[in-house]
Amino acid sequence: MHVQEWLETVPPLAIYLLVGLVIGLESLGIPLPGEIILVSSALLASQHGEIDPVILGACATTGAIVGDSIGYAIGRKGGRPLLAWLGGKFPKHFSEGHIATAERSFQKWGMWAVFFGRFVALLRIFAGPLAGVLRMPYWKFLTANVLGGILWAGGTTAVIYYVGVVAESWLKRFSWLGLVAAVLIGLTSFLILKRKAKKAQAGQQEAELVGAGE
Repeated sequence: MHVQEWLETVPPLAIYLLVGLVIGLESLGIPLPGEIILVSSALLASQHGEIDPVILGACATTGAIVGDSIGYAIGRKGGRPLLAWLGGKFPKHFSEGHIATAERSFQKWGMWAVFFGRFVALLRIFAGPLAGVLRMPYWKFLTANVLGGILWAGGTTAVIYYVGVVAESWLKRFSWLGLVAAVLIGLTSFLILKRKAKKAQAGQQEAELVGAGE
């Protein structure tokens, strides 16, 4: 079953909580499809009035900020052993190569890595724990975390919701335009084929007359 189809069977309150929880756990450092859940929920909100996009965006933003902050606290306390443990649990996401790449990004860009990391799946998982492991000053982390969370979660919800509303309206108009276009194409094709058939028939009759005259 597709994610959006499954979400249609879930009450709005449960969707708000699910979005906040999944995004929070992903931001904490657990590889989960937070972005897929958020996009699917925002698209569903554009098609069903029961889901409030403002509440949805607020839940997603809260989950992102809180999850990242918990990940930061765990990373600051757990340090390197934490990354080693995560590497054993999630080798695909926390391999030595991924950790080294993320560390270089954080050491070079600092706050920008936390902010823009929110928009990159791999860094979104790493941001909180790795910022804590590298002892980034909490006020810097919190500033980038809050701004990045609001822009990513709130912005994604708003854009997908608006696109969904516009697309649904366009598709409704397109259904009528498509019907008219199909009728016109069918009629035109019929007339062209009819004309070609008449020409072929006329040519055959002419050939038969010429053959009879000989």
